[in-house]
Amino acid sequence: MPGVYMGDSDTFDYSLRKFKKQVEKAGILSELKKRQHFEKPSIQKKKEAAAKKRLLKKIRKMQVM
Repeated sequence: MPGVYMGDSDTFDYSLRKFKKQVEKAGILSELKKRQHFEKPSIQKKKEAAAKKRLLKKIRKMQVM
């Protein structure tokens, strides 16, 4: 769980930037976006298959060059 302790000399903007970095590093926003809408398992499988197909196509293209 990210958290920032502010010292006497720290400004709010500095502390906010530190907090945002910690949240981004922890992957909280990406997890939130993932859980925001329910996706049926069949749609997840289709997306994974499409991503795998794109990756294989990219690898084949790199080998030809």
